[in-house]
Amino acid sequence: MHKLGILLSGRGSNFLAIADAVASGRIPDAQIAIVISNLAAAPGLAAACERGLNAIAIETNRRKRAEHDQEIIATLKAHNVDLVCLAGYMRLLSPGFIQAFPQRILNIHPSLLPAFPGLDAQTQAFEYGVQVTGCTVHFVDEQLDHGAIILQRSVSVLPTDDPHTLATRILDQEHIAYSEAIARVLSGTYRIVGRRYLPKSQP
Repeated sequence: MHKLGILLSGRGSNFLAIADAVASGRIPDAQIAIVISNLAAAPGLAAACERGLNAIAIETNRRKRAEHDQEIIATLKAHNVDLVCLAGYMRLLSPGFIQAFPQRILNIHPSLLPAFPGLDAQTQAFEYGVQVTGCTVHFVDEQLDHGAIILQRSVSVLPTDDPHTLATRILDQEHIAYSEAIARVLSGTYRIVGRRYLPKSQP
């Protein structure tokens, strides 16, 4: 059984989509071992508790990022987490965190990376005038929104769109893409060549 650790800071809609996918078997042989938030008042944390999942807040309390991350790392390891999934986690991870889970941290970003990294990607795409945007699930490395891309889903920008309607439609695709990407990674049937995510070579 693969054990997932979820990190979130807000409402946790991607976390809930992942939890539904685990419960339905769309992410096979997996369970959510722990949900962690850096904010005690995060609605996603309350939602995890309502589902009977292990859920805790590990707040910064003015600590440096590396010190805060070390407590989270220890908690994830205590729950034997195989794969860490960032679901709206609004803090950059320290190099030590990434080194503790090499190629075992996933993130979802609301654009077709490498376009529009960072905050407010949906607004960036809308204001730039692109006709197609979407979402990207990728491995996390030391650079922002940079690791090897696992899966992307595209969303057309409609003439009637505004940043809010566009963000809503992208989020719908995120909920599909993240669970599919997790299932792919847990299957182990891939290899990373440079920055490319590829199927494993046939024997």
